[in-house]
Amino acid sequence: MAALGRYDHVWIVLSVLLFFCEWSVAQISYSVSEEVDKGTVVGNLAKDLNLILQQLQSRNLEINSGYNIQYFQVDLQSGFLCVNERIDREELCPNTVKCSLNVEAMLSHPRDLRRIEIDILDVNDNSPYFMDEVKIIDLTESSYPGERYPLPTAHDVDIGKNSVKAYKLTHNEHFSLDVQSSGDSSLSAELVLQKSLDREKQAVITLTLTAVDGGKPPRSGTLQITVNVMDVNDNSPVFSQSLYKAQIVENAEIGATLLTLSATDLDDGVNSELVYSFAAKGRVDPSDTFSLNEETGVITIKSNIDFEENKAYDIRVQAKDKGTPPRIGHGKILVEVIDINDNLPEIIVSSLMNQVKEDAELGTVVALVTVTDRDGGKNGHANCRITGSVPFKLKSNYKNYYSLLVDGDLDRESVSQYDVTITATDEGSPPLSSTNVITVQVSDVNDNPPRFPHPVINVYVKENSPTDRVIHTVTATDADLGNNAKVTYTIINDVSMPVLSMVNINSETGELVCLQSFNYEEKKTFQFKVKGIDSGAPSLSSNATVNVFILDENDNSPGILAPYSEHGSVNSENIPYSAEAGYFAAKIRAVDADSGYNALLSYHISEPKGTNLFRIGTSTGEIRTKRRMSDNDLKTHPLVVLVCDTGEPSLTATLSLDVVVVENTGDLQTQFRHVPLKEDSLSALNLYLLIAIASVSVIFLLSLVSLIAVKCHRTDNSFSRYSAPMITTHPDGSWSYSKSTQQYDVCFSSDTLKSDVVVFPPQFPPVDGELISINGGDTLSRTQTLPNHEKVRIKHIIL
Repeated sequence: MAALGRYDHVWIVLSVLLFFCEWSVAQISYSVSEEVDKGTVVGNLAKDLNLILQQLQSRNLEINSGYNIQYFQVDLQSGFLCVNERIDREELCPNTVKCSLNVEAMLSHPRDLRRIEIDILDVNDNSPYFMDEVKIIDLTESSYPGERYPLPTAHDVDIGKNSVKAYKLTHNEHFSLDVQSSGDSSLSAELVLQKSLDREKQAVITLTLTAVDGGKPPRSGTLQITVNVMDVNDNSPVFSQSLYKAQIVENAEIGATLLTLSATDLDDGVNSELVYSFAAKGRVDPSDTFSLNEETGVITIKSNIDFEENKAYDIRVQAKDKGTPPRIGHGKILVEVIDINDNLPEIIVSSLMNQVKEDAELGTVVALVTVTDRDGGKNGHANCRITGSVPFKLKSNYKNYYSLLVDGDLDRESVSQYDVTITATDEGSPPLSSTNVITVQVSDVNDNPPRFPHPVINVYVKENSPTDRVIHTVTATDADLGNNAKVTYTIINDVSMPVLSMVNINSETGELVCLQSFNYEEKKTFQFKVKGIDSGAPSLSSNATVNVFILDENDNSPGILAPYSEHGSVNSENIPYSAEAGYFAAKIRAVDADSGYNALLSYHISEPKGTNLFRIGTSTGEIRTKRRMSDNDLKTHPLVVLVCDTGEPSLTATLSLDVVVVENTGDLQTQFRHVPLKEDSLSALNLYLLIAIASVSVIFLLSLVSLIAVKCHRTDNSFSRYSAPMITTHPDGSWSYSKSTQQYDVCFSSDTLKSDVVVFPPQFPPVDGELISINGGDTLSRTQTLPNHEKVRIKHIIL
């Protein structure tokens, strides 16, 4: 900010040059007073840009200043340029006469750039002030009328008419005030002795110096002057030159000699011995930069000299004698600093677009680049260029102002970010250069739909699982970025199957949540589609099919079928005393509503006493005698039959059966223990059993008829192509009917009342092969292949 005023003359020269150039850039000038209220209108920018109000928004009018604070903004509704922040001229342009802010009005469609110069007008908001509150002056009584004593200069940060315009001194009989105007319009005041002093009458004289500025109303500041009247030493030192001039190159060596002061005093003795020192002038303390030998008057360089900080030094010096009181002579030194090329060019990037679309057209403006150099003359003139191969170029607007444009095709999938290196080189000797790397992000356009890893997703859910549980998470990926890659998920509802009542999906995470507990016995599988939609404009989507398979759980206990009842009731059967080993005593039949291994039942006699005389087929449930009866055997043999499934954990059902041995074979008949039936004896289970029995019987009869018809009309060779079925007779009277795709085990006993058919059809999901047969030894052998580690579902149908 402090360097703002240094370049005003450069802008004036630039404006004259641009006026005579064919490519001159239009400049708009305004003026506004400092400290005006926020919202104050500076000028009608829309009118000066020859735009109607409707074009301000369509052409995206923007104001760029390059300052840390946005002092101005444009009202797009009215077209006025207004003050946006408090403006303090003294803060922006300290110690400068002219203060202006340069901003840029940038338009789009088409791209246009206008420079606006706003002069900041000073107002009288600061009072004059002195650096010290009290000025002490020692004078001898031998001082002659007409002697002058320089007074401290009052400072006012305001400029022009608002700066210090007058000094006033309180009325007294000894001193008057002489105000002088220097070439830079600044005033200096000197205290002039009008009447000889008499220490014996008045040893101390107190005066008040008032500095008044030219504002309306005027402001003032005061300085108290204390004059001590001393005796004797009545000659002041006098410098050999009233004004010393010197030149020095910036960055000169520390300790180098600038010049040597010389002053003389007409007095003799100690009154003529001089001590040199700097006299403070305002806020600038020359002792920070220069060193003065108080005895010899030699001035040397104390610290670094920087042309960019100070182009010249105005130094006040004084020579004080050692008289009592001492007398002082004053002098001035003007030091001119010669510039050298010691500053690198500075590259300033403004209006940088955060992202550039990959389909941006050639010539799209990416950023505005300004190159500045604090040096003067050719040392401060710099040229700018892009190094490296990138699809961008620099276009010169005027002087050191450039636009960074798109100059090639952009492809985010190939390169998503460019580091554009800009190099600025000045014309100094030797030249200095600097670089600035601008990172340009290439933004994405929505050209990729979401992708699921697999078009079909299989989900397995156990039955009776709790609701509101995540059963699976679907994920789709999108090669785009940002909102274009943000995928939300929805379920495509099927009118024929209300999927939304069974499952729900988290639109953000893709988590599938079951809304109900599933029953394998009611529903084994269902299917729906999930859609992944990105958030681009327009949005893209893709679908995936989700197959939900319900896994069976062992949640149903075996149920014992009539004519027997479960544990809690006693059933009975009669056998003749003459029964041989292997005599058929009874057949226990049971079913399990589960499937697969959970429905595969086995039969056992749990009472140890019953196992001595009777055995039961673990798979058929047939109870037979192990040996002949003897006289030592009981007449009634109580048996407890245990029916177990193969689920985990295993569920069981028990049956109490009394086997009674009778002597008279004529009295032998099967006794059924009747269980009282409820009015609704035709339960759902019985209805299902009747339907299953009828279906299997029809299928079995149709199969036999088809086999007989095929065998009668086909030759052996032609029939062999169709993998002829095979019917096997077992020692216990059962049949096995098998084909390449399925096998039916049909079991008949010699007692028609206890005959049954057990059918094992193919299961879902399909298996590669399955063979289940029951042999005469009541053992079960099976070979099967299960997909996805699922158990095979086996149906037991009792005839």
